[in-house]
Amino acid sequence: MPLRAKFATTCGACARPIEPGTEITDAGDKTTRRWAHVGCAQGSFDLGIPDSVGPDRAVPAGPTATSVVASGVASSVASGVASSVRTGALEVWTDGACSGNPGPGGWAWATKDGRQGSGGAPHTTNQRMEIQAALRAVTTLDGPLVVVSDSTYVVNCFRDGWWRGWMARGWVTSAKKPVVSRDLWEPLITTVRERGDITFRWVKGHSGDPMNDLVDRLAVEAGKAEQRA
Repeated sequence: MPLRAKFATTCGACARPIEPGTEITDAGDKTTRRWAHVGCAQGSFDLGIPDSVGPDRAVPAGPTATSVVASGVASSVASGVASSVRTGALEVWTDGACSGNPGPGGWAWATKDGRQGSGGAPHTTNQRMEIQAALRAVTTLDGPLVVVSDSTYVVNCFRDGWWRGWMARGWVTSAKKPVVSRDLWEPLITTVRERGDITFRWVKGHSGDPMNDLVDRLAVEAGKAEQRA
């Protein structure tokens, strides 16, 4: 007998509603339960990237998954961790920082070839700076990109398709509250959908990744500049 939902909930893979009676499966890991449509857990949902890119697929994984895997992306799965690198894609590291949260903060992005950008705001939050960093990176750099971020908030929005539910509900969360920082999320999501050549990868912050350390320093410096202004 298939497992069917007793109550209405939200799919942990595509973020669309699960109605009572819908066939579901647990897409979580051994420690976390994550209900999902059977088809989504099997990787059969698309990410809303333009059809010209081809059919898109997501790799079912638990909280340790590091990226969305789309068409044209070479992927590897080991020890329950999914990673993706689009052939020939430019990797760009992004980060945000904030003193006080809310308070003065900064954002930054950088690539290994030396390109970088940073800026700040006098009164902001860490999450807004994380989103701003990703937004500035994808609107500045052309061509296929892999955005490397230590923000699960940014990465999971695309990996788990949170944006689908937000848009379907009119920019309201599953808790029926307005999506925070919509003014930043909306242009970021629009850019990712329209381009179709951007993927996201999570990296643990302060773990010895030189590029993550670099953008962290740049973001902190930008935030300090806002404090001195």
